[in-house]
Amino acid sequence: MTKILVTGATGVVGKSTIEHLLKKNVPASQVIGLARNKEKLKDLAAKGVEILEGDYLDYNSLLRAFEGVDKIMLTSAIAFTDRFTQHYNVITAARQMGVKHVFYMSIMRKEGSGRIMSEVTESDLFTEQVLKSSGLDYTILYHPPFADLLSSYYGPNPFETEIQVPANKGKMAPATRDELAEAHAEILSTPGHENKTYSLGGSHAISFSDIAKILSEIKGQPVPFTTITAQDYIDGIVGQGVPRHVAEFITGWVLAIEGGEFEHQSGDLERLLGRKTKTFKELMEPTLV
Repeated sequence: MTKILVTGATGVVGKSTIEHLLKKNVPASQVIGLARNKEKLKDLAAKGVEILEGDYLDYNSLLRAFEGVDKIMLTSAIAFTDRFTQHYNVITAARQMGVKHVFYMSIMRKEGSGRIMSEVTESDLFTEQVLKSSGLDYTILYHPPFADLLSSYYGPNPFETEIQVPANKGKMAPATRDELAEAHAEILSTPGHENKTYSLGGSHAISFSDIAKILSEIKGQPVPFTTITAQDYIDGIVGQGVPRHVAEFITGWVLAIEGGEFEHQSGDLERLLGRKTKTFKELMEPTLV
């Protein structure tokens, strides 16, 4: 009986991964969710999923949680934390406890670009190297920007504020967190993924200027689009009360999108889902009409 443990189980991606494992008829008795606060996952526990408490920075808690586990979905730690130590602890504890296979959720990188995204790229590269040299079977899942969170880059009400970003026609291939979690569950629940990488770009490439046009079409109301400087963009976010380091982090993503860092469409996500991902219009239409 293969035991699958998903870390970060209280987060959207981690929890959705567990829910999709259950939808794929993986017995709840074979699924474990790891969280710092198990009380937040009573709904999954009620379905028979074992919920264990553990913290990436508490090595002994990881050793306890990983006993008897075959596969671990390592949901990457959030920005502005020590991702290096946290991911290293998970991989090292997995090896110590005899886990066979670790799956890591990384961020897409354009081949040969050399772009270093603050709080992301260096820790991803480190984690991938540790995993590949660990002796464990590994699978690396490269994520694009989340389609259901794109408004965090251009604001919650573009019909009033317009879209002003340091970007123009640079394309990305986003996917929703639920689509990515479903792909995780497919890979976790099927054989043949040892020592492979998957680039999970969505089916539809769009730019911020495309987003303005799509929103205009849906609502029948113009959404002005303006390309501004990165500094003006940062200042605008800070003006809304966001700390400057967070504003600079968000700006790094927009600049990476404009630079084509997330435009690659390998077809991996479509093949795993057995369908195309939602278009931005399909995603937004129910919320705007």
